[in-house]
Amino acid sequence: MFFPIFITALIIPLSLVAILGIGGYLVYHFLLKDFLCNRSVNLTLKEFNIKKTQYQIIKEYHIYKGKEISEKEILFLQKRYRQREPDHFLSMYDEMRDKSNTTEDI
Repeated sequence: MFFPIFITALIIPLSLVAILGIGGYLVYHFLLKDFLCNRSVNLTLKEFNIKKTQYQIIKEYHIYKGKEISEKEILFLQKRYRQREPDHFLSMYDEMRDKSNTTEDI
């Protein structure tokens, strides 16, 4: 008689905690993480007085490099850079700006 009560008292709380933990992780991973990364990149661009969006920077950079890139690829790169390499936006912008400044000086 003691064994079923013990199992019930142990399994149900552990199951609830596991379900809540997995649910919380999935919400963070698929919703909150991207939101926070996007906000961070936008604040960084604003801090450096860059008026272009992430999408515009990627599109202009690939045009500058002479590469054809589809809208779907741009959106994929935007999310990837935003989450894994947020400083990449600044380096792309700087490279385009530096090259345009040197061509204007000639």
